[in-house]
Amino acid sequence: MLKGKEIILGVTGGIAAYKAVELLRLLTKAGANVHVIMTDSATEFVTPLTFQTLSMNPVSTSLFNLISEREIGHISLADRADLFIITPATANIVGKLAGGIADDMLTTTVMATKAPILVAPAMNVNMYQNPIYKANEEKLKSHGYLFVEPAKGMLACGWEGEGKLQEPRVIFEEALAALSPKDLTGERVLVTAGPTREELDPIRFISNYSSGKMGYAVAIAARRRGAQVTLVTGPACLDEPWGVDTVQVVSTENMREVVIKKAAESTIVIKSAAVADYRPKSRTGEKIKKNAEPLVLELVKNPDILGELGKTKGDRLLVGFAAETGDLLANAAKKLMEKNLDMVVANEIGLEGAGFNVDTNIVKLLFRDGRKEDLPLMGKIELADVILDRIVEIRKQARGARC
Repeated sequence: MLKGKEIILGVTGGIAAYKAVELLRLLTKAGANVHVIMTDSATEFVTPLTFQTLSMNPVSTSLFNLISEREIGHISLADRADLFIITPATANIVGKLAGGIADDMLTTTVMATKAPILVAPAMNVNMYQNPIYKANEEKLKSHGYLFVEPAKGMLACGWEGEGKLQEPRVIFEEALAALSPKDLTGERVLVTAGPTREELDPIRFISNYSSGKMGYAVAIAARRRGAQVTLVTGPACLDEPWGVDTVQVVSTENMREVVIKKAAESTIVIKSAAVADYRPKSRTGEKIKKNAEPLVLELVKNPDILGELGKTKGDRLLVGFAAETGDLLANAAKKLMEKNLDMVVANEIGLEGAGFNVDTNIVKLLFRDGRKEDLPLMGKIELADVILDRIVEIRKQARGARC
C-alpha cells in the first residue's frame, strides 16, 4: 500500500511514545521507507536504537548531524518526504509549530518540508482542552496540517477524558488517507457487505460464506479518497472501518429497510453484500427437534434490493456484484441490464484466490456501454481502488455528456 513512499516519523516526549513503535511497524510492513526523528525528551521514553532497528534507517536526534558531506540533515529529510507524521504530538510541539519556532531537528525539518503533515496529539485532558492549545491546533489546521483527534479514556496521569493517543491502526489509516487522491470528495457513498442470515429457529439460520472483506475494502478505500461513506453490513467478523458510518443488520429484510432509506441520500451505491435470495416461510419460536421424519423447509423469495434500487436510481451511480459458479459473463451481463446497473463486478467463485474468505480476488468488470475489463489476481483493497477508479471515470463521462 505504501511501497516506495518516504515517510518521516517525528516522535516527541510523551508517555505514548511507545505506541510510535507499533505505528512504525505498520508503516514498514506496508512497504514505506521510514525515517525517524526524535526530540531529546522522546529519547527518555524509547531508545533511538529501537526505532533504528525496526526502520533500518539511522534515527535523527540532533540538528547538527549530517547525513553525508553534501546533505544538510533536516533539508535532506524534508525534501524526500511524501508524508510527515508526528506522534505523539505534545502541547509543546504543537505550540512551537504554531509559533513558527524551529530550534531542533524535528521542528526545523517540519518547517522545511512541503509534504502533508499529520499530527496525532497526546496529552493531559486539561492541556488538550486549554484554549491556548486549541487556538494553536486551529492555526495549524488553517495552514493545511492534518490532525488525528485523540481518543477518550484513562490517561497516564490518572485523569480520564480526551487526550489519549489514538491507536496506531487509526493513525496508520489516516496516513493512508493523507496519501490518497481526494477524487470522491463531495460524494456520499453507500456500500453493502457481508452475508445476511435467515433464521429457522432461535438456534439455526440459512446464510452463505461471504466474509464481508470485499465490501469493507470498498468502504475503506472510498473514505480514504474523500467520500462520506455509509457501510451497511450483515454479520461479519471484521473490525468496523475507521471513519465510516457502519450499520449492522442481520436479515435481508433488515438490510433492505436500511439500504432503501440510506440510498435516498447517497450519490453512489455499491452493493457488495451476498444477500440471501430466500428465507423460511415461517420461523419457529422453539428449537426444531430432530426426529425420524425428514425435515422439509418451505422457502419464500426475499425482496430484490438491487432491483428495487435500479428502478428508482435517478442520478445515482449504481454498482452491483455477481458471484457465479458458471456462465460468468452471461449471468453478469444479464444482471447488469435487468438491475439497471452502471457497472457489475463479476467473479467466479471456483477460481483459486477469488471469492469468499480470502484477501484476494479475480474479477471481470462489465459496463453499461458494453465494455468489459479482465483484472488479474490482486488484494481486495487494491481491487477496491480499481473499482473506485472506474466509478470516477463513469462520473466524469456522465458529467461531460451533460455539459
